[in-house]
Amino acid sequence: MTAAALTSPDAVAPAVTTVALADSPDLLRLLPRDGALSWVRRGEGLVGWGEADRLEVSGPGALAEAAAWWADRSAGLVVDDGVGVPGSGPVVFGSIAFDPAAGTSVFVVPEVVVGRRADVTWLTTTGDVDPREVLAAAGPLPPAPARLRYADGVLDPASWCSAVAAAVARIDDGDLAKVVLARDLLVTADAPLDPRRLLERLADRFPDCWTFAVDGLLGATPELLLRRTGRELSARVLAGTAPRGAGAEDERLAVGLMDSAKDRAEHALAVDSLVRALDPYCTALSVPDGPSLLTLANVRHLATDVTGTQRRSGRRGSAGLLELVDAVHPTAAVCGTPPDRAAAVIAELEGFDRGRYAGPVGWLDADGDGEFGLALRCAQLSDDDPCSARLFAGCGIVAGSDPAAELAETQSKFAAVQAALES
Repeated sequence: MTAAALTSPDAVAPAVTTVALADSPDLLRLLPRDGALSWVRRGEGLVGWGEADRLEVSGPGALAEAAAWWADRSAGLVVDDGVGVPGSGPVVFGSIAFDPAAGTSVFVVPEVVVGRRADVTWLTTTGDVDPREVLAAAGPLPPAPARLRYADGVLDPASWCSAVAAAVARIDDGDLAKVVLARDLLVTADAPLDPRRLLERLADRFPDCWTFAVDGLLGATPELLLRRTGRELSARVLAGTAPRGAGAEDERLAVGLMDSAKDRAEHALAVDSLVRALDPYCTALSVPDGPSLLTLANVRHLATDVTGTQRRSGRRGSAGLLELVDAVHPTAAVCGTPPDRAAAVIAELEGFDRGRYAGPVGWLDADGDGEFGLALRCAQLSDDDPCSARLFAGCGIVAGSDPAAELAETQSKFAAVQAALES
């Protein structure tokens, strides 16, 4: 079942205008309190606000329907784009359910987008929007909440560890090779949570991550599911995690992660699942022989950057970005191996509906270029209570996984958003 877009079929499509900006404002500082949309890394990317159009979609073929909706909408627009780079002109932000057939995916066309790529900064407006008012829309940030209260989500730590132990037993019995189990944490503040503060703090602490916000789901993801620029495709696969330490301990933990047979096996499963899904669409794929270390403020990950060139012809050669995202998601990095069996174990043991957590999140322009990451290290702001949010963190469970160690890993991942909330 799908929800229709806000624009009726007979409505006149609004004009879309993109102009270059002489200055380079801090993108996240431009965002208003409500309706923030973001995809920013190291000061570059896109921010947006307002809703020129919106699609909520679910059910079998959800992403195909979303792709057709965006193609039809883009084709009918009157566009004046004086910049002509990926992300200028018409843009839609998307936040896709972990299970697109069962959950609801959200696509938002902003009234206003400000973007930056290298030394080019631009402003895109849809409809009758005054640019002079746009850049003055953001107000000052309120102070951080004086008090935050945390509560267990669906499973308390002991129950979650029991679920991990049950998953390891399934793996030992040969039912599957890997499953990713997540847990949730509830937070309540003594004042409304301001998404701008959370986004700014995450961007400051995790500059190598993509700071995202779509429809109240916001966070900083280190994992790029898929980028498309013309025919060029790229992805960053993460699996295998170790905490940070102080001094010599930090180096010991880094070496231990690179030398860990368990973590390297988990990582290989994630890379293989992406490559298998992407290979039919590509004339060539480049995959490094082994992972590198991605070092973040609170954890390290094993990382592999995969690049490819999309086929020119044939059905798979004409695939758009949303079709490619549909083909590769969910990878073993957020689901498991084999994916159908892992998904069944997740539904049985995890205890909650992931919604859009661990689903693709990002943007798409009218030329088919765009970027989608995975919604990790994130919080879902409550629709009913502006002082409340739900945090998520997950771990890849393989043979030899220790429930206590996996619990500690989730706590390290929760800490990324908790620190941003508390500062």
